Amino acid sequence: MTNPITLPTAANTLIGLAPLTAYAFTGADLGSIGQQLMDRIQQDPENAAIKMDLATLFFLAHEHDAALELQAAAIAQQQRYHLASSPPSPSLRILALVGAGDLMDNTPLEFLLEGSTIAMDLHFMQLGAPLPQDLASYDLALVAVGESDRNQPLLRQLDEQLRDCPIPLLNKPSQIMQTTREDAAAALRQTPGVDMPESVRVDRTQLQQLATGALQVTEFLHPHDFPIIIRPVHSHAGHGLARLDQATEIPPYLAEQDATQFYISRFVDYSSEDGQFRKYRIALIDGEPLICHLAISSHWIVHYLNADMVGNADKCAEEAASMKSFSSGFGVRQQQACAHIRHRLNLDYLILDCAELADGTLLIFEVDTSAIVHAMDPVDTFPYKRPQMEKTFAAFQSMLMRYGKVTA
Repeated sequence: MTNPITLPTAANTLIGLAPLTAYAFTGADLGSIGQQLMDRIQQDPENAAIKMDLATLFFLAHEHDAALELQAAAIAQQQRYHLASSPPSPSLRILALVGAGDLMDNTPLEFLLEGSTIAMDLHFMQLGAPLPQDLASYDLALVAVGESDRNQPLLRQLDEQLRDCPIPLLNKPSQIMQTTREDAAAALRQTPGVDMPESVRVDRTQLQQLATGALQVTEFLHPHDFPIIIRPVHSHAGHGLARLDQATEIPPYLAEQDATQFYISRFVDYSSEDGQFRKYRIALIDGEPLICHLAISSHWIVHYLNADMVGNADKCAEEAASMKSFSSGFGVRQQQACAHIRHRLNLDYLILDCAELADGTLLIFEVDTSAIVHAMDPVDTFPYKRPQMEKTFAAFQSMLMRYGKVTA
């Protein structure tokens, strides 16, 4: 049964991303809550929080342009928003510095604060805008702006502005900027126990030259040749991701893509002995690895939603076992690798999408501060997941309490 959503009555207070996403995740009709928000806007056109919640709803409904328009209108009215889920007498008050954009442009912190005594406000930062004057009134600040070409200028600005931050600061913008595919691979190069294949940017012209033989793969990925992995630079969730085994496959691939810039990298066969591909999502919280999910698929492109985990008892049993034994299994085997990643990337909170090779090497597909981890999966289908996610949330909340300027 879908939990009903109560619209906040206090000014500048959001329903927020987590409740709205959970509502949509169950397959509930978004039209009803959307109509309520539209009615509220008609009654109170100056309430920016209503516009922001409606923008989130439009993002969830894949109405991207309408969502961005509403979001921009809300930010033009005000930059600070309070979450309705925040407790009235919090043990810690944090300010998340976020930026305009879609649901993958900022760290989805709300999910990590589920059930906590920590209050969080969101402050939308803009190019040319100063830091909030009341920053020192919070116990902790966290940069939630995710890395992207579009966000790099804002992250550079925040890096300058926050060098003398008056309160503890987590996930410094200078480090977030280093989570590009190419920079992360460079930072982790020659890291003991870790392999993150180099990603090189190429344009359509260079790809066409690779197709004709005027250029060779080895000129970009020396000493590696085909097969290669290719994806549009700004793609997520596997969109446009493909394996190319030879030059003749490049033209038909380009015919299906509108992008002008692409990443290429060497292909790594990370299949297990049974021929299945196993991809982990690991939250690295103050250096501690915690499993968030394990997706198992017969195809090398693995995402949890396309791995046929739902209804597959064997896959669910393996994921459950991996979660149960994580602290004595994967977590121990990869403890040193994760410690090296923490040291080299120097981020307090980071998501790793990765696999474990036969020789024990940790194969990193992506590092990201904006990937989602959540506890929205139905308990009757995945009874083992909520306890693990509660453990992850507790680790995140404990980190905030350790670094905040006040304690409970």
